This record gives sequence, structure tokens and C-alpha cells, in this order.
Amino acid sequence: MYLIKRRTEDDGIFCSCSPSPGSSFTCDGDCPCGMLLSCCSPSCKCGNSCLNKPFQHRTLKKMKVVQTAKCGKGLITNEDIKQGEFVIEYVGEVIDDKTCEERLWEMKRRGETNFYLCEINRDMVIDATHKGNKSRYINHSCQPNTEMQKWRINGETRIGIFATCDIKKGEELTYDYQFVQFGADQNCHCGALGCRRKLGNKPGKLKFSSDAALKLVVHELAASSPTMKGFLHRKNVCDTIFC
Repeated sequence: MYLIKRRTEDDGIFCSCSPSPGSSFTCDGDCPCGMLLSCCSPSCKCGNSCLNKPFQHRTLKKMKVVQTAKCGKGLITNEDIKQGEFVIEYVGEVIDDKTCEERLWEMKRRGETNFYLCEINRDMVIDATHKGNKSRYINHSCQPNTEMQKWRINGETRIGIFATCDIKKGEELTYDYQFVQFGADQNCHCGALGCRRKLGNKPGKLKFSSDAALKLVVHELAASSPTMKGFLHRKNVCDTIFC
């Protein structure tokens, strides 16, 4: 659901795939478009039989939301999933950076610790807090069995979750959140071998207090646009957090 003007961009990718040897499909596992994480365009010679349209032709996997022992709600698969298969799309409200910042301030005020924000690209964020699907219940693991991928579909960026290994029925679905930790450390309870013990605890990632992180966000917004800088000063945001 878009809460901002829907944007599509010409990514310069046109489907010019040629048939794979011995295959009845033009677009097979070695499809050039797929290698670029781009779904084939309507001009694809395969038509409706194209194998490189995981978002358009996706078969919904059977999944169930469960209560985990230490990580709140989680998501398990009710069927076997093969490595490389499309699992689910990460969906929610598509908002801009300004709205994202406002929501973060409000979440901080309410003392919330669970966030369902996923950056699509510059000035576009998916917020699955209020409107989303089962993908928001996928927990973190330091050794996950799925990963997020950004795909281009007719000039639009969408987020898909794909299996990185064969997953058996009944296993919990996980991916590596790979986020920058703001504020106090959060313990990781994934139980994987080589667990990093703390969420967001990755080499080279900076750690900020919540206030410092918000100051950084506002500073970058003010620096990026004279209009935004004027808006923030009118709202006394800059004066409040930089005093």
C-alpha cells in the first residue's frame, strides 16, 4: 500500500533472453534478467510460461505463525521449500523518509522495541507495523535459511524473501536482519552455531544511542534539502535535538 506517490524507474533492462540449450523455455535458471534480480518484462518471448517472474507467478507457500520460546512470534513452513525458491514478499505501507522519521519518534515516545521497517531505496521504506503479511513474523538468525532480495518488476522495486537452503516442513523461517543497533543491546536468541550473541552486532557497524541516531537522521535530512531544513526549523526540531 503506497502512502506516497508511486514511483517507477527505467532500469534499462529489457528482456532479450535466448532459449537455453535443450529447454522449451526461453527463460530458465540462467536467464540474464534473473541474474540481475529483474523480472522479465512483458516483452519476454516466453509469455505466461516465463520462469523468471517469481513475484507475478508466485505460488503461496504454506506457513503458520507460532509463538516461540524466546523470540515472540515466529513463522514456520508447513511444506518443504527448495533452495532458491521464492518464499514470500515483504509488504506493508510504503512511506517516505519524513514519515518514517515521524513514526520512529512516536515509537520511541511509546517505548516500543519491535520495528517492522525495511528500506526499499532512497526515500522509500516499507512499514509492515500496521499493514503487512506473515513475512513480518520472520525472526532473525545469525545462520538463516532465507534472505531478502531486491527485485525490479517493470521499473518498480519490490522485496522478496528466498530460501538459501533446502527447508524442511516444520522448520522456522529466519533471515539475518543486518541492522544498525540503536540504543541498548538486544540479546540474540537464535541458538545458531556461531551466534553473534547481540542483534546488530556485526563488524564495521556503528552503534548509536536512540537520541544520537535520531539526531543523525534529522541532520542528514536538513543537509539534503533546503526545503526540509526550513521545515525542521519551523517545527523547532533542529533546535530541540541539537541543543
